[in-house]
Amino acid sequence: MDENNGHDDVLVIGAGMAGIEASLRLALAGRHVHLVEESPCFGGSVIRFEDIYPNMDCATCMIAPLQQDLLQNASIDLLTLSRVEKVSGNAGKFKVRVKKKASYVSAETCIGCGMCFEACPVSLDNDFEEGMAQRKAIYVPAAGALPNVPSIDTDNCLRFKGEECNACIEACMFEAIVMDDKDEVLDLDVAAILVATGYGLMDLKPMKRFGYGKVPDVLSSVAFARLYASNGPTEGELKLRSGDAPSSVAVVQCVGREETGYCSAVCCLNSLKFAHYVDHKLPDAAVHVLHTDMCVPGKTHQRFRDKMVEHGADLVFATDVKVGKGSPGVKIAYKDGAGKAAELKVDMVVLAPAFVPSEGSKELADILGVPLDGTGFFAQGGNGGGPVSTAKEGIYVAGCATGPKGISQVVMEADMAVAAILTGTDGGVS
Repeated sequence: MDENNGHDDVLVIGAGMAGIEASLRLALAGRHVHLVEESPCFGGSVIRFEDIYPNMDCATCMIAPLQQDLLQNASIDLLTLSRVEKVSGNAGKFKVRVKKKASYVSAETCIGCGMCFEACPVSLDNDFEEGMAQRKAIYVPAAGALPNVPSIDTDNCLRFKGEECNACIEACMFEAIVMDDKDEVLDLDVAAILVATGYGLMDLKPMKRFGYGKVPDVLSSVAFARLYASNGPTEGELKLRSGDAPSSVAVVQCVGREETGYCSAVCCLNSLKFAHYVDHKLPDAAVHVLHTDMCVPGKTHQRFRDKMVEHGADLVFATDVKVGKGSPGVKIAYKDGAGKAAELKVDMVVLAPAFVPSEGSKELADILGVPLDGTGFFAQGGNGGGPVSTAKEGIYVAGCATGPKGISQVVMEADMAVAAILTGTDGGVS
């Protein structure tokens, strides 16, 4: 058990864009930060994308320098494969228990050569790549993921299932595989806590009307983004399951809006950028964007919408959308703006699911003793405080943990939370 007595320390939960920004700002201000992340790598949803709207900036160019700065900052302890299990105390004197799972690979001796991947006899669908690629039982989620140190999936490793296997151990000339590694329990004293757990995407499988998982070449928005990404399963090539390039693509927005009862706000712009993706890689392909409305607040976003139309996006008002097999391709049946039945046939369909609270939000809220709002995201502005405050003094929230947002707003809220932590205020505007 590790004891820490830093009364000015800060706990940041979630190492996506908000968590990274806040951690670097806090460290710059002289605070020691414990950055807790459940996955084996950090960077959140941004690391799955190639470009970020509205300027179509390179996502890797934006986040990779921040990741390197964080990894090299002695004032930030990055705790991957970790989760908060218990919180007690009050503002200025929180006691936090964190469980860090064993990775079975030494970060000190591993050089990230990948020889252990090649040796491992187990192959699994890679969730990071939406099942479009395989990974091994010892793995990093994707090329370029940081830290570039693999971990062992004990649920699928043959050795942990009682079989004789030393393949990764024998392949590692640096003796970085540590099979007697143990889970750790860290007891931390912190002055403040920032929740930056991001968001999830609605599960598409229960919504049978969209054909996801049954109709070939019906993809989620993340899967399409990974096809476009240079470090993705096809190294940036947009193609069908057959291997051919699609000549037509339809993007269906507002998927799951009926189920959630709210607009995901940034979903329209996030999926509109797919017109740019198709135009960039397949300039002769047609792109149809089916929507029930178009949420483009602000002058910058309106310009982005217009630019995507210039890139070839055919905006189609559509309700009661149903997706099925075509002969060949994919058939989309819908009702147009006049309420009349219409049909569209394309080679590929991309579904843009609703943004939902990140997995484990309810459990974490109970541990922290703070409420969620009616949609399951973390509630903002407790006791009349500002947008980064919660109902409990000393616990703050930023980014998509409170609802769907674009990158610029995520960064702004992270900076607001840092200012509130450093000044001991509620994050409101005086």
